[in-house]
Amino acid sequence: MHPSETPKKLRAAQLRVTAPRVAVLEELSSRPHADADDLVIAVRERLGSVSVQAVYDVLRALTAAGLVRRIEPAGHPARYETRTGDNHHHVVCRSCGAVGDVDCAVGPAPCLEASNPDGFTIDEAEVIYWGHCSECRDDLPGNDESSDPRSSRHPGTPGSQVP
Repeated sequence: MHPSETPKKLRAAQLRVTAPRVAVLEELSSRPHADADDLVIAVRERLGSVSVQAVYDVLRALTAAGLVRRIEPAGHPARYETRTGDNHHHVVCRSCGAVGDVDCAVGPAPCLEASNPDGFTIDEAEVIYWGHCSECRDDLPGNDESSDPRSSRHPGTPGSQVP
């Protein structure tokens, strides 16, 4: 998001334009899936002084206005993103907690149908895929390239040249 668009987005959502709101929204645009602690640090770098509570209040207001989406992967702090209004899901690394976006492969929201909605009208399905990111996957037990003499990680070993 271009910085000049941020005040317009806030006004369109009928929110006052304040320095903390602008800073949080712009930081989220450049740091998708940031948690509140990361945002506090980034906003303090921009503005100098801002309380932790102020950042939480801004996140709550932006989420309520639909400018920000809050995701809550089990066992991890809540994360926030500006990608809203589309039908996408998330993938979370079990090792380091990295979060990525995954477009829905099925179609428009809710994209899944509950077998027995028990009287509920379903309007959204939130899917979180779990696995290991490319960096952590290499460190998994049983995925040790050191046992492969052709591995490019170990130059100088016979057969270390990768064709």
